[in-house]
Amino acid sequence: MTKYARVASLLFAGLFAGFLTAVLVLELSLRGADGMVYTQVRLVELDSLDKLAVATLLPALIATAVLAWRALRTSTRWPIVGALILLVLIVALTITVNLPINADQLHWNAASPPADWTDVRDRWQIAHAARTAAAVLAFALLAFAAPAPFRSR
Repeated sequence: MTKYARVASLLFAGLFAGFLTAVLVLELSLRGADGMVYTQVRLVELDSLDKLAVATLLPALIATAVLAWRALRTSTRWPIVGALILLVLIVALTITVNLPINADQLHWNAASPPADWTDVRDRWQIAHAARTAAAVLAFALLAFAAPAPFRSR
């Protein structure tokens, strides 16, 4: 079971980190775009990318939680528990910052974005950059712990 949890944890955490990185690159490339273009792209992003986020984050969380539970009395517990904490923080940040903004942006009109669209964009992008950094770090911690054998302490 530990072997499968390791593989699933690494696979889904890596896919999730890569997905967030790709979205961050896209978002940063839109920094110079006007409100109409930015809103059009965000509406396309909001169409289905949340499904990909859920399809990669939830299995990563579950597999990492199983792996952390299996590693509690081993020498590899700290990187795995650290990765789990980071994934939980990503969920919290997503729920408190990104999802409310996403829900608001679903009602934006590309032809006439709200007057404060740049402020909203900046808040979303800052939170997303933090999520991306946390996801990449969680993946790195899992990758660091992966080759280590589970030894009881």
